[in-house]
Amino acid sequence: MDKLRVLLVDDEEELVFTLAERLKIRGVDAHAVTSGQAALEALEQRAFDVVLLDVKMPGLGGLDVMKRIRATNRRVQIILITGHGSADTGTEGMQAGAFDYVLKPINIGDLLLKLQAAGRLARESDG
Repeated sequence: MDKLRVLLVDDEEELVFTLAERLKIRGVDAHAVTSGQAALEALEQRAFDVVLLDVKMPGLGGLDVMKRIRATNRRVQIILITGHGSADTGTEGMQAGAFDYVLKPINIGDLLLKLQAAGRLARESDG
C-alpha cells in the first residue's frame, strides 16, 4: 500500500509543522499548511486521503473549509481538531460530514490510528 497522504491544517505553525514531522517519521506522507485558503489550494494541486483540519482559525474556519471540500470532494476524509472543552464542535462537525475529531493536546498514537482508519475508508471509495 502507498503511504497515507495527509494534509494538516492549523494556524498554529509550531504545532502543525511539528506534527507533520512526527507523522513523517511514522511513514505518513504529511503536508502542512497554516490557513483554510492554503488547504483549499493544496487540495487543488494534489490528492490526499485525509485532511486534519483545525476548527478555529482566523479567516476561513475549519467548518467552512470542510463544507467547501465536501462540495467538490466526497472521497477525502476529514478529521477535525478542536480545543479541549469544545467536543460539541467536533460532534457538530461529524454531523456535517467529518470522519472524526481529535482534541488538543493531540496524542500522536491515537491520531495515527484515526488517520489510518480514515485513510482506509478514503481508499475504499476509490475502488
